[in-house]
Amino acid sequence: MNGVWAVIAGMAFVTCLPRVIPLIFLPGMKMPKIVEKWLSLIAPATLAALLPPELAIDGATGAVALSIHNVYLAASIPALLAGLVTKSLFATVTTGMAAVALIRLLA
Repeated sequence: MNGVWAVIAGMAFVTCLPRVIPLIFLPGMKMPKIVEKWLSLIAPATLAALLPPELAIDGATGAVALSIHNVYLAASIPALLAGLVTKSLFATVTTGMAAVALIRLLA
């Protein structure tokens, strides 16, 4: 069990390190606009890389599942619309969760 706690502590350290280093070594430093622009694109690029495989690939079989029977793909449509209309992460996630719950309830 001590090994598990060591792994958890190591992961926490590695996760916090990239956030703490800039705060320690770069307080009050102004970054160039191009760096700020590049950093602002990291989150959308990461989401764009992670989301399509989760929506299109069936987790049980590993096969591509581009049909209306794919619950997550079907639920992504109202979630996308909610995101476009509200520009709110909370509304997008809540709509997606509600859509998955409703589809599973009705199926």
